[in-house]
Amino acid sequence: MNLPPINTIDDVIQQLDIIIASSEKTNNPLGYFAALYKKVTVKVKEGIADNYFEDGPRMEKLDVVFASRYLQAYFAFENNAAVTKSWEVAFDKSKKYWPILLQHLMIGINAHINLDLGIAAAEISKGKNLEDLKGDFDKINEVLSSLVADVEKDLSEIWPTLKKILKWTKSVDDFLIDFSMQLARDGAWKFAQEVFHSPPELLAQLIAERDTKVANNGKIIFPRNVIVRLVLAIIRIGERGTVAEKIKKLNG
Repeated sequence: MNLPPINTIDDVIQQLDIIIASSEKTNNPLGYFAALYKKVTVKVKEGIADNYFEDGPRMEKLDVVFASRYLQAYFAFENNAAVTKSWEVAFDKSKKYWPILLQHLMIGINAHINLDLGIAAAEISKGKNLEDLKGDFDKINEVLSSLVADVEKDLSEIWPTLKKILKWTKSVDDFLIDFSMQLARDGAWKFAQEVFHSPPELLAQLIAERDTKVANNGKIIFPRNVIVRLVLAIIRIGERGTVAEKIKKLNG
């Protein structure tokens, strides 16, 4: 299946629903991120309607360009076409048994915020002053980053012992906190500025270097520490329900 033209937030939501439905049918963990991202998109749509953002039409354009990068990557991967290293790492994890649901979400958030957001911001600002976008950029980044903290609460419905395990096991808690801080300090806005001001002949190299760096963030999300890996394995074994059932809970 190929991605049709995406022009509005409703188009984005429609495609996310398609991914979610397909993932439920095939028990594909890629549906986890799609379900979470649908919640984000709905929040942005509501924010535009409530005048939360400084420029509603501009925010919808940013949302469409931003989301299109994920959607294009998803359908390219499904068609065995090339994708960025950041998304390749995220998508490849869907073939593995051991990543917990939270890791699937984080690796997707990593690729989307740390690579795609800066590129999308620079793209919609062509011929304009990028700095005018800063306020709304911070707001959408806050919406996205806040989900890292909120997601533990949502996932407690899938395995209620998660909170207890995180409290008892400081190493895992540190891992989650460290990644949240990484998202905050990794400089998505700085990257947007670099893309915006980059000479055309150097842009591809700039994005490729950033892509490699973002892909390497997977080392934070999938740590080598034996204790952390053991606890994550226990959490994985304790996850309730099929992949499809977990997607439905996230989407609900």
